[in-house]
Amino acid sequence: MGSRQKRLLFASSALLGLGCALAAAVGTGLPLWVEATVLCRTGAELVNASEAELQQFLGAVSYGLFTGSRVKQCGLGGRPTRFYFFPELLPQIPAGLHVTVLIFCCSVVLFSSLGSGFFFYNVFGRPYHTLHGPTGLYLWTALSCGCSFLVLVLFACEVKIRRVSERIANFQESTFVFQTYSERYDLCYWLFLLVFFVQGLVLGLIRVAGIEFPFSAEKPTDAQTGAADLMY
Repeated sequence: MGSRQKRLLFASSALLGLGCALAAAVGTGLPLWVEATVLCRTGAELVNASEAELQQFLGAVSYGLFTGSRVKQCGLGGRPTRFYFFPELLPQIPAGLHVTVLIFCCSVVLFSSLGSGFFFYNVFGRPYHTLHGPTGLYLWTALSCGCSFLVLVLFACEVKIRRVSERIANFQESTFVFQTYSERYDLCYWLFLLVFFVQGLVLGLIRVAGIEFPFSAEKPTDAQTGAADLMY
């Protein structure tokens, strides 16, 4: 591949990496990770609500990694409130898992930014035998791709296995019991899925540029080393 084409691929990869960093930063901060409906089980069981009457007992919960909102509804109209994970909800949620998700989100932003910077550096320079060259390009891109995958898996575990939506709905609630009726992942969760695929694409672009994967060079065989020894 010619030098001009290689630089064009590096520039495209740099812009994609920068876009991933911005998307991850925006996704981390916005409260658009999950939208759920919660059923006021106490009220529904009390009046033996039919399928048509359940709408009067369905509230809503939406949240991100830092804040969110909820509307509790038990047949008497909604009660909208806003909540914060830090420090308000920490005793209610799996704090260790939640903080781990945040750390990996920040790691995606950091590694995507570093990768983008290294790509721009390779567009204008020739650091082919240093960390700023092929090894750095693969390293930061692979780390960003891996961290975004971990964000998706760990957050899904937090929501589905640890039932965070239900915990939020029942936070500081002594009269009624709420349970998750339905939930879906919102925009910010899918942004990290997009980051995962884009970083995978960037890894492919590096390979298309003709750069070998680090540590993939063939080791010399015994016959080759023996022949070299005979020359001296």
